Order: sequence, then structure tokens, then C-alpha cells
Amino acid sequence: MSTLRPAAGLFRDVMQRIAFGLIIALSLALTGYSIACAFELAPWLELPIGFGDQIFMQAGMYIQVGVSALLLLLCFFLPTNARVMALELSHRNFHTSMKDVASAYAASHRADRAGVFQMKGEYDSIRERIAFLRDHPDLADLEPSVLELAAQMSHVSHELAETYSDNKVTRARDFLIARQQEITLFNERLEKAKLAATEIRQWNEQIEMDEAIAKAQLDRLKEELGDLLPELQKAADAHFIPEAETAEVALEGEDVEMALEAENVTVLPRAAE
Repeated sequence: MSTLRPAAGLFRDVMQRIAFGLIIALSLALTGYSIACAFELAPWLELPIGFGDQIFMQAGMYIQVGVSALLLLLCFFLPTNARVMALELSHRNFHTSMKDVASAYAASHRADRAGVFQMKGEYDSIRERIAFLRDHPDLADLEPSVLELAAQMSHVSHELAETYSDNKVTRARDFLIARQQEITLFNERLEKAKLAATEIRQWNEQIEMDEAIAKAQLDRLKEELGDLLPELQKAADAHFIPEAETAEVALEGEDVEMALEAENVTVLPRAAE
């Protein structure tokens, strides 16, 4: 698409110049012929035109005069159009030259950022840049004035190129990459800490829940025992045998055993109480 634009512009310029020549030639020829017809040196254009029932026999003469006047008036607009074309051409040339200057300046500025130029003086610095641009393979077709202008612009922006040199930019990028890696590592550790905190919180909640369940079970057991112990105490009091009666029964049993032994009667062992 970019290769077709110059060809289209050239074709347009050629056609505009041909149109200018034809308009001037036709206007001069037709005006001269009309003047000759006015002095009866040449015949008028015969073109009868009918409009309804009326027929205009001299319509050709009026048409010839009108076309001649129109072409003559168009000639007065040609200088204005020529000036517009000249402005377009100069603008196109200026745009082309500025594009060349921009490309040359970009190449010189890149080299300046890479530390290619070492001269400090203005004259030496500009001359060094012009030599670099002249030897550049992509800028061999540019005019010397374009290269000189680009070299001057590059010298003016030397401080900018030194501030944003490739070395400093690389160091800044490496520093930012290291900071980004540190932030990424910190975020990973932070995520692990959040997971650990969540796990500990859930564990604590589970332990508190288990303790609450155990405490509730213990309270319920105490309530059940509180209701059961009084009944057991009453039952124990009802079946209680005094110690004196128990002792008398024991003495009576021993006397019987002694009497039986005296009479040589074998006493069978009592069943376990």
C-alpha cells in the first residue's frame, strides 16, 4: 500500500498538468474563434434548438459564446489552483525531508545512547555524528544538509541520551526485575502465611468446639449423678445393719463352733459370705 501512494501522487500531478494545458488551449482557441466569428471572419456554430413550437435558429451562436466565456472564466481559477498544487508539493517535499531528518536523528540518537560518540566539543561532536550518519547503510541516499541537521539535533539531545543511555536503562530494568521477583516471593510467602493462619484458626475453633461439647457432656453427667446419688443414699440407709448386732451374731457363731469342737463334731466350712 505504501508503494502505491507515490505512484498515485505522480499520476495525479501529471493529469492535473494535462488538464491545465487542455483548458488553456481550448479557452484560447474557442475565444479566438468566437472573436473571428464576431468579425465575420468565420461562420458561427449552427445548432437550431426547438422548445415547444418555437425553434431558435441562432442557438448555436449563443452556446458558442457561452462556452467560450465559461472557458475564459476558468482560466482565472488556474493560477489559484496552481498555487495550491505548489503548496501541496512543497508540503510533500517538507514532509519527506522531515521524515528523512527524523530517521537520521533516530539512528544518531540510538548510537549516542549506546556510547558510540566520545567527542565533547560541539564542532567535533557534530562532525563525528555526520561521519557516522554518512557511513550508515540505511542513510546513504540522504542529502548532506539532512545529515547535518540530524547531527545538530543529536548533539543538542546529548544530555538526554547520556541520561537514558542503554547501560543505565539496562541497570534500571534489572533493578525493577529484581524488585518484581522480591515482590513475587513476598506474595508467595504471604499466601503461605495466610493459609497457615487460616488452618490454625480453624484448628482452634475445632478445639474450642470439642471442649464445649465435652463440658456440656460433663455438666449433663453431673446433673444425672446429682439426681441419682440421693436415691442411692436412701437405698443404702434402708439396708444398713448396726455394728452391735453384727458383733453379737459373730460371737454366737463362735460359741457354737467351740461347743461342737468339744464334742468332736466336725464343723463344715461355711459358705463364703
